[in-house]
Amino acid sequence: MTAIGDQPPVPQPLLEVEGLTKYFSTPSALGLPGVGARPPVRAVDGISFSVNAGETLGLVGETGCGKSTAGRAILQLLPPTAGSVRFEGVELTALSRRELRKTRRRMQMIFQDPYASLNPRMTIGETIVESLEVHDVLPPRDRQDRVRELLGLVGLDSRFVDRYPHEFSGGQRQRVGIARALAVEPRLVVADEPISALDVSIQAQVINLLEDLQDRFELTYLFIAHDLAVVRHFSDRVAVMYLGKIVELADRADLYSRPLHPYTQALFSAVPVPDPHAEQRRRRIILSGDVPSPVNPPSGCRFRTRCWKAQDICREIEPPLTPHGNGHVAACHFPG
Repeated sequence: MTAIGDQPPVPQPLLEVEGLTKYFSTPSALGLPGVGARPPVRAVDGISFSVNAGETLGLVGETGCGKSTAGRAILQLLPPTAGSVRFEGVELTALSRRELRKTRRRMQMIFQDPYASLNPRMTIGETIVESLEVHDVLPPRDRQDRVRELLGLVGLDSRFVDRYPHEFSGGQRQRVGIARALAVEPRLVVADEPISALDVSIQAQVINLLEDLQDRFELTYLFIAHDLAVVRHFSDRVAVMYLGKIVELADRADLYSRPLHPYTQALFSAVPVPDPHAEQRRRRIILSGDVPSPVNPPSGCRFRTRCWKAQDICREIEPPLTPHGNGHVAACHFPG
């Protein structure tokens, strides 16, 4: 029992990311080691955030901003260049391969492309059983029953267990991918644009399935997407990425009603509103120029080359993520 006047303990985040960086080396112009070397691609450049148990954090941004790379680096599918990733209080970057394999049972990934993420030479039953075998989940005699149970959970007929991926539609394949991720009973699921390759008519079904599974198994999601309407429906908090950096992070309702970073404002201005009168009154923000190269990003604020608010300070000093109340942070010298 908490004593009168005492504050209840603050729960520790399930996932804590600090200064996560992932650079990719580029081949030299002459193809020779050390000759004509080029600077690295700064795909993810020092991002920090946390995710609480049972929460869904949406990670949004333009194609190429580093969202998917960040998700893979968090799960150590890509070794980070620098930074810290703590899951359940354990520093993942310091684990050996054997220790990491044990931890991976509690954190899984749903991949973007349901066509490329399944082995075409394995039945879906073999695909799901493989996860159980790798992590030594359940006695071998019980694994087939577990596979059929999982197929039922994701809305597929258990009789499909001996079919191959080419016999399924894209939506059905993604359901198989979800079943595979759930097979080892994870706590954290990184969903890397899980509906972007699906027909619009199927996307809502998959989103509803993910919500139902979260409620049933108390899952925590890092939901990577570029569809802002889906993220608004599905996420508790939203982080906005631009050119390898998080430029704004806030509660869903606060972010959509009060975006502070110019890039976030431009993104939201492009989202259709289901009200013809409101749509006519809205001002669409058209960004000039192209996204700069992650090989040679602009000095100071990385968005300044496309920002209508940019001033000299934006060229000279990189704006830090600054709090604006209620957990809302934005990296801008002139927010609002």
